Amino acid sequence: MKDSQILSTFSELSAPAVLELPLQPPPRVLVFDACHVGVILRAVLFMEAVIAVGAMFGVHTFLDWLGRLSLLTGGALPATLAWLIAACSLKKPLARLPRAGQYVAGVLLGALAGLYGCGLLALAGFTESMPWLASAFLGALLSALLVVALVLRAKGRTPAATAARLSELQARIRPHFLFNTLNSAIALVREDPARAETMLEDLSDLFRHALADQGESVTLAEEIALARRYLAIEQVRFGERLRVEWVLDGQADNARLPPLLLQPLVENAVRHGVEPSATGAQVKISTQRRGSSVVIKVTNTVSAPGRPGHGVALENVRDRLSLLHDVQGQFQTALKDGVFQARIEVPA
Repeated sequence: MKDSQILSTFSELSAPAVLELPLQPPPRVLVFDACHVGVILRAVLFMEAVIAVGAMFGVHTFLDWLGRLSLLTGGALPATLAWLIAACSLKKPLARLPRAGQYVAGVLLGALAGLYGCGLLALAGFTESMPWLASAFLGALLSALLVVALVLRAKGRTPAATAARLSELQARIRPHFLFNTLNSAIALVREDPARAETMLEDLSDLFRHALADQGESVTLAEEIALARRYLAIEQVRFGERLRVEWVLDGQADNARLPPLLLQPLVENAVRHGVEPSATGAQVKISTQRRGSSVVIKVTNTVSAPGRPGHGVALENVRDRLSLLHDVQGQFQTALKDGVFQARIEVPA
């Protein structure tokens, strides 16, 4: 099945402490992380918006505003990048500080960045009397806002938030799938006991994996293994109606994905491609490493219109991918010429 052009139109409580032993302090973690492409882009855009508004004061024409904006950007942009580089480079030392210390360090770095930007403007002859103190306070204020935004972003990635979304995704392994699988196994008990046993083992492994606490991310290789077990179960159920093709790139196996991200896409292909069609459908799963990114595609033919879904699983996949990889994680779907494809792109 040729699918390379389908998306061409897309751009338990702890034990009581023993009195003789001191309690260990909780491990310190970084409350804000600037080492993300999405963070850098948003910080630069936010800074540019602030500078653009500030440049409006004291000008009378659009050309005067544009000239002042260009000059101020020459000082503010390097200062912003300097703050981001420093915050990212000092990631480990900052993590050793208490929470309050990390906030203070972020604000102090902002003040230094403000002075740096003011120095650049002084070299460019922006004005005779440079606002050094105002620049330091402005840098501290903007960095404080950025630190708060990064802390809120980090809280969005906490286990409590991801666990809620993971629970929703796990619920997509629907009860009727379990019933259908068990019925298929019962039908095989007399005809082919060995095959029925294998099928139940696959089902057991699938649900053990789905209910396990796997943390924030797993490897693509683990997700592939889970998808294979799921399709092995469905192969018994649908027989020749389910035609599976694997095109896997071993260099992509270490890419990180949220747990249970691939299985719902495969299930979606079976449900909407194979299940409603008397002749079945072809399902293709492909992975490919392209430079610093990995592309994952789940493609299925659609020969008969099935019952439309609500898109909950697809939307959940998109949200969880964005939660883990931000702008570096992309998810697209397309239906073209009787072929549906879900495409994922993540960092390698």
